[in-house]
Amino acid sequence: MLTLTIAFRNIFRQRRRSLLTGLSMCGGYILFVLSTSLLEGSYGNVIDIFTLDHVGHIQIHQDDYLDRPKIYKTIKDQAAVRAVLEAHEDVTGYAPRVYSPALAYAGDKTYPARVIGIDTALEPTVSRIRQKVTEGEFFSASPDADGYYTAMIGRGLAISLELSLGDEIVLISQGADGSIANDIYLVGGVIGNRTSFDRMAVYLPLPAAQQFLALGTDVHEYALLVDDRNDNRDIASVLAAALPDLTVSPWQEVESTFYRTMQSDKQGNHFMMGIVVFIVFIGVLNTVLMSVLERTREFGVLRAIGCRPGRLVQLVLLETLLLASFSIGIGILLVTPAVIWLTEVGFQIPEPIDMSGVMFQHMKGELNAYVYLMPMGFIFATAALISLPPGFRAARILPRDALGSH
Repeated sequence: MLTLTIAFRNIFRQRRRSLLTGLSMCGGYILFVLSTSLLEGSYGNVIDIFTLDHVGHIQIHQDDYLDRPKIYKTIKDQAAVRAVLEAHEDVTGYAPRVYSPALAYAGDKTYPARVIGIDTALEPTVSRIRQKVTEGEFFSASPDADGYYTAMIGRGLAISLELSLGDEIVLISQGADGSIANDIYLVGGVIGNRTSFDRMAVYLPLPAAQQFLALGTDVHEYALLVDDRNDNRDIASVLAAALPDLTVSPWQEVESTFYRTMQSDKQGNHFMMGIVVFIVFIGVLNTVLMSVLERTREFGVLRAIGCRPGRLVQLVLLETLLLASFSIGIGILLVTPAVIWLTEVGFQIPEPIDMSGVMFQHMKGELNAYVYLMPMGFIFATAALISLPPGFRAARILPRDALGSH
């Protein structure tokens, strides 16, 4: 208690030096919080773009379909799956899908394609499939009067086969029963652009895809969206327990390479930000060291009356941490309105970013405990680190030398 009292007294006695130190710490904290908020917000935006493009927050498959996709690895008891999903309050949307490679044929050109069968009513609840239609319109689940189903094709496939709206496209593949699957479809829409994930895809209504691949009513995948994407792993564990015969995977496992790359990039950005703040704190180190040099006689008196060297180190450390606490408190008050504005309003990027055919131009921050606590922990750790050299110097002061100094 006595050490704390002395620390408070010294802070207020050296008001000018304490103010300079506090301003440096406060500025470093504000800079770190704003950078972290923008960083987390930008990564959150990327995750939303990525998961809403096609992945979803969670996927459900049969056995190891995710690693070794085979046409016969299908989910058969869909009623049980849907019952579990509808009973879970955090699942906001789900959609069944079927997949198969195929050979697309039009005119005198052929090209490899990927058939994706989707539920026309449920798919828009888990992906931005409607917004990605750049030509034509989103298709219907029913065939036309002549019995032809409408297909939506990727921009890359449309260019390679020179297809336009209303043209016929022939698909050839292998059915789940071993038969040769082939049928004719009408192009009713074009999806995305040349760099989209589905640039070589052919989207079919789910009944048409199931009929084409002889799957009956089976599907290969359920894609899910949850209320909070940060809880998707916990929700996936709950769903896995409720569906023991199926494989439930969060998007971090479905797209593990993308996730690891994103985490590495995030850690690199945090490291660079930490270096910047640490450089700011080098100035704080100089201020604290000068404070110790100016109080040489005071530390000599403390040593002369029996104060142990460890208590002097503790005193300097406590003073620095108290200044850091005051600075962080003021920093929180100053930076919170800016973080709220970034989160709620954000700002426009000069040049829009094309993500799989969807244009994004709005950058936002993120407001959560991590945005405040991670910089706070770094500031406290750095403050403790820079207080050690001055503290050790104070501890090495000899009473005879200190009392004789001017």
